[in-house]
Amino acid sequence: MTTAATNPAGGGRPAAVLVLEDGRTFRGRAYGAVGETFGEAVFSTGMTGYQETLTDPSYHRQVVVMTAPHIGNTGVNDEDPESRRIWVAGYVVRDPARVSSNWRARRGLEEELTAQGVVGISGIDTRALTRHLRERGAMRVGIFSGPAIDRHEELLARVRAVPPMKGADLAAEVATTEPYTVPALGEKRFTVAAVDLGIKGMTPHRMAERGIEVHVLPATATAADIEAVRPDGVFFSNGPGDPAAAEHAVELMRGVLERRTPLFGICFGNQILGRALGFGTYKLKYGHRGINQPVQDRTTGKVEVTAHNHGFAVDAPLDGATDTPYGRVEVSHVCLNDNVVEGLRLLDRPAFSVQYHPEAAAGPHDAAYLFDRFVSLMEAHRAEAH
Repeated sequence: MTTAATNPAGGGRPAAVLVLEDGRTFRGRAYGAVGETFGEAVFSTGMTGYQETLTDPSYHRQVVVMTAPHIGNTGVNDEDPESRRIWVAGYVVRDPARVSSNWRARRGLEEELTAQGVVGISGIDTRALTRHLRERGAMRVGIFSGPAIDRHEELLARVRAVPPMKGADLAAEVATTEPYTVPALGEKRFTVAAVDLGIKGMTPHRMAERGIEVHVLPATATAADIEAVRPDGVFFSNGPGDPAAAEHAVELMRGVLERRTPLFGICFGNQILGRALGFGTYKLKYGHRGINQPVQDRTTGKVEVTAHNHGFAVDAPLDGATDTPYGRVEVSHVCLNDNVVEGLRLLDRPAFSVQYHPEAAAGPHDAAYLFDRFVSLMEAHRAEAH
């Protein structure tokens, strides 16, 4: 929720204040648009890839704090956005670059933030803010710049009036409203129906590289819409919000499981699969966000450095197989920092999911093999059908 005006050219940046719902404040300078914005305060630990972060629809209604101190040095280009616009509700950096320096840059980061009306704040101690969020948990926040930033009690009351992320059903707010197709690169091998819950542009591209024609469908798609594509496989994407509120997506996935169509889900799609199987989900204290999270693939024992953006997780037993209405399922991946479930694998049906982002455009690319695993699943299913 943002109200913004253009950051006036010339002179210093206007004063700004960040107000957390527990009353703690940080004072700095406006960065990007001048105005006010509200959301859930979260932090991202990536040292690079800020353009992909800003345009990730999973950050809808969140104010992102960058833990890396120097942001904006490579500017903004027209090739790296993951979607049609910036989705973060607000942006918090410590030391914004004064000059962008990269041969691909078309404009500066602050110029882009201003043009898209994204209210931010700079010059604050982002290390102290991050430690506060780690200790107290992700919480509602407001960023205010311009006049009236000293009315602390009034600003705090407005922050506390913002709806929390828990219980929010947001996928339809960021997803495409019309179906579209991403053609296979080279020879077409498979057709996949991808349910857009907040899909990143690199995801269908990674599948297209493997000879997959991807039909991207709105979050409101029906079972009939999926069947009309005649898919070899179905994909459920990342996206924002609380999986406990995404009843339509859960029912849609159960229909796919009933038909035994090969299924792959990432991030929000992993949480939807968990709920479709009968597991619960819960809100993490401060979530996993960044491109440096260690995850173990328990099927191979390999440890991957992975890209994450999630504030909710699946509540499933870490060891052994669990019986569900769709057969047995096991936890296939686990986060080595805190033992959070990072993947599910069905043993009796062709379906699996991971909680992180194997398509990560800014890297790392340790988990790109998961798209190959999806291809193998579709190959095996096709062979069985014939």
